[in-house]
Amino acid sequence: MDKPPVFTAEEIARFRDELAARRAPGAHEPGHWSVSPLNRRPDVVGSLPPAVRLRDATLRSVETLPGVVASTEAKETFLRGLVGSGVPEVVTAGIGSRDDTALKSEVSLVKGENPDCRIVCPLMRSTDDIDRAAEAGYDAVQVWVQGFGEMSLIYQPMIYGRAWRGEEWRTSGTPRDRAGVLARATRLIQHARGRGLDVIVPLLMVSYLTEESHEESVTVLAGAGATELTLFDGPGAMSPEAYAYLVRRTRTLAPDVEVGLHPHNTFGLAGACAVAAVRAGATAVELSVNGYCGGPGNADLAATALAFEALYGVRTGIRTERLTELARASESLTGYHTAWNHPVTGTHAFCWGGMDLITQETEVDPLLHNCLEPTLVGNGREVPFTPGSGPYTLTDKLTALGFDLTRAQVEEVLDRSRELMADGGRLLTDEDLAALSSAVQ
Repeated sequence: MDKPPVFTAEEIARFRDELAARRAPGAHEPGHWSVSPLNRRPDVVGSLPPAVRLRDATLRSVETLPGVVASTEAKETFLRGLVGSGVPEVVTAGIGSRDDTALKSEVSLVKGENPDCRIVCPLMRSTDDIDRAAEAGYDAVQVWVQGFGEMSLIYQPMIYGRAWRGEEWRTSGTPRDRAGVLARATRLIQHARGRGLDVIVPLLMVSYLTEESHEESVTVLAGAGATELTLFDGPGAMSPEAYAYLVRRTRTLAPDVEVGLHPHNTFGLAGACAVAAVRAGATAVELSVNGYCGGPGNADLAATALAFEALYGVRTGIRTERLTELARASESLTGYHTAWNHPVTGTHAFCWGGMDLITQETEVDPLLHNCLEPTLVGNGREVPFTPGSGPYTLTDKLTALGFDLTRAQVEEVLDRSRELMADGGRLLTDEDLAALSSAVQ
């Protein structure tokens, strides 16, 4: 049935004119998004670069998720989809126990999907690790540097193995202070550079760096040839403002070295940290699909990409229409499912309930309560029929189910539906609505 019109064509035209007067090009891209024009004003948000590089570390991050046992084939399928989404850089799971054939196969897979995607091998602990990464064809390696002096020993896996076997791990080569930690990293950086690799150096536990230890670390590591210094905040203890400060200071100390960040989401601010750091001069953000990592997780690839693209007009190169599919693939890979209202890719991220005043607004403009077009990220609108729904929402639902009822019949179905929902304490299924509609015809 045709729904009785609420507004005239002239009224709707005036509504749209009013909307147009409150929007601005860039902040409003029909079919894509409609965000506040304030987001695009430098006097409000500061200066941002035209583009930012997103580095996905999902494959390394899932190694820290308890209970994830994914096959090689499953990881390869996921990696193919990840690279196909346009991510410009991928951090893999590292060398671990994999043989050289597996490493070369991984590089071949990435380059076969996108020759321009930079593939990064993390967790380099020895020159042998670096040589294997170079021979497999990786573009870059990560030499992780702990943020402490002697206490960095806590994070050396070798120590635990030797201690368990009753072996002495305290040797003359064991770093016992900050200088020793940096000297060890320097040797690895220089070796990797000698093999023609870019060297990304994660500075771990940056929330514990003093200004003096930060300056020493940046000076030594940049001098050793690091191509990027990445500020890693595993505890998620850095505010956006603190991240911005540390980025600016790092750039001042090492103006010829790129600065990246790896924020964690302890306070739900990982994306905000990314924006603040990029505004301060960071060029790379390390993150993961669905924010997967240990603890509170990382910045989420989809939400961060859309924040840069839609809110600020900063290009990421991500094929956004693939993001929801990628999020679902990551859930299948890990067995970890995101919340129904997870930003951008959640199953109900674009569901505002079933009230007529919400469901019918899309006929005036689809980008009112939904500031993003769901298809932009491969997602869809959810329009539920709820106790708060009225005859307009019900008519849309019944039309989609193939029913053409009179106005009186719709009202009868609406009354019966509300009674059933109240008695049963649940929403009705499509089958329930179909049965009620058939009964009144």
